[in-house]
Amino acid sequence: MSGLALAMFVGLFAWGQQIVGYDDPHGKVQLALLATFCFGLLIGYRANN
Repeated sequence: MSGLALAMFVGLFAWGQQIVGYDDPHGKVQLALLATFCFGLLIGYRANN
């Protein structure tokens, strides 16, 4: 499951504008994707411990 999540994150981060079609001239959507991924990692790590 984490491999799928990582693949989806990389795909959306790298090619999200072409896949989804959002307009992100200032990179705020990519910043939100990165923050969401980091928070997910943190919560997932804390849930396992």
